[in-house]
Amino acid sequence: TESLKPDLHDFLNACDYVGAVTLLEFEKKTREERPHLLMWLAYSYFHNGDYKKAVDAYDEAQKTEKDPHIHAYKACCFYALTEYSEAEEAAKLAPDSSLKTRILFHTAHKRNDESAMMSHHQALMDTREDQLCLAAIQYLRSHFQEATDIYKRLLVEDREHWALNVYIALCYYKLDYYDVALEILQTYLTNFPHSITAVNLRACSHYQLYNGKAAEAELKVLQQASNSGNIFQDHDLLLHNLVVFRNGENAVQVLPPLLDIIPEARLNLVIYHLRTGEEMEAYNLIKDIEPTVPREYILKGVVFAALGQKTGSQEHLKLAQQLFQLVGASASECDTIPGRQCMASCFFLLRQFEDVLVYLKSIKPYFTNDDDFNWNHGIACAAAGDYKEAKEALLQVQNEDYRSEFIYLSWLCRCYMMNNQPALAWETYALMETSNEAFNLLHLIANDCYKMGHFYYACKAFDVLERLDPDPEFWEGKRGAAIGVFQRVLANKDSVDKLQEVVALLHSTQHPQVDKVIRVIQKWAKDNRVQID
Repeated sequence: TESLKPDLHDFLNACDYVGAVTLLEFEKKTREERPHLLMWLAYSYFHNGDYKKAVDAYDEAQKTEKDPHIHAYKACCFYALTEYSEAEEAAKLAPDSSLKTRILFHTAHKRNDESAMMSHHQALMDTREDQLCLAAIQYLRSHFQEATDIYKRLLVEDREHWALNVYIALCYYKLDYYDVALEILQTYLTNFPHSITAVNLRACSHYQLYNGKAAEAELKVLQQASNSGNIFQDHDLLLHNLVVFRNGENAVQVLPPLLDIIPEARLNLVIYHLRTGEEMEAYNLIKDIEPTVPREYILKGVVFAALGQKTGSQEHLKLAQQLFQLVGASASECDTIPGRQCMASCFFLLRQFEDVLVYLKSIKPYFTNDDDFNWNHGIACAAAGDYKEAKEALLQVQNEDYRSEFIYLSWLCRCYMMNNQPALAWETYALMETSNEAFNLLHLIANDCYKMGHFYYACKAFDVLERLDPDPEFWEGKRGAAIGVFQRVLANKDSVDKLQEVVALLHSTQHPQVDKVIRVIQKWAKDNRVQID
């Protein structure tokens, strides 16, 4: 017996659009009679994400169908293809309808045409579709609370409109309530456990609450349920998020083609370039973006600050400071952790370190093992003169790249010297390779030790400096430090062994004053029956 042919509506009810397209293409090829076959084919292509094929099917349908609303359907396809001007032109050819209003409302938003948006907004009615359209616009304008209110009202009217739970969860995710987003999302996932959108949102929430590894684990359910070889290759959103979850892995290959498809792709590529020290590439990507949400203002500020510090551009540093201040002083962000970080960054760039510490100390409990926080906190404390706290913060930095930077080493050495631990500063210098940075650190140790009365280490430092560069100032520093050690020995604050070492260091200098200084020390040694060679 002939097997029964599948029913189109069974495919559509099951959201199996691949099955629907296969059936309709077969019927088209065999010239089977089905009313509005091309319309159904275009509909199935659209819902399967094949928007270009949907447009082609609608173009073909227009030759036989007398439905003027096809223009509105084509407009939906163009909008999905991010061809907004074509979408608007097609929609204007359609007769007036609520769908036409919704399309024009969205294209006006894409064009930033506020007056057109207002006009179409007023034309919206209290139907579910129109209210969903309004909520989407609120979401796109970062008015997440207003969008949530609309979705919640619609959910009260229809508890089984399951997708509303995903939209509400998205809003809570954007409001940084990740645990609430997960809770609401579960209602939808119970009914549709393999929904790519919902599983992806759950993974993103886990990323924000935990880490990339936890997030990636959440996506495994999609791969297990997939019939294709690699589900990630077929979905731009999943491909994009895997880059984020894996800390920028494959960013250069994956993100550039997605810049005009996924808004976050540009921001994440900027973050990747910042992490790899490519400030100019990050700047070129973000310079023309007009920020609309705090995260975009902050990222733009970070890029300007990084570029300004690398190139010495005061203009970019000033712009960075203003962007940080804008976020940190805003009513919605002033009491959030990112808001306080922004104010700390603003004052850091203004070199007002006492103010930096007010903000950093208020959020310190949230950053116990964070190297970036400990770096900034340590340097701010040192710049404000609190060297004890500064030393503790800097020693908590674990990143080896950070710990080998000259800025880190010089501030840490200063903290050692100011905390009466000059031997640790000398030890830090001794472990360095010979370089300009080692010379500069030696200069710092010599001067800071002299200032703090650590004359023995000041003398050693000035001695090495003098050998490397016969600058008269280095001899003067060495002579002064040697006399300082002698005074400390007289006051029983230093051992005679150190004085012996200082005399040996003095002998290495060819200067007429050397013999005079040594004679004074030797006379004291003879009078006090102390052995000095």
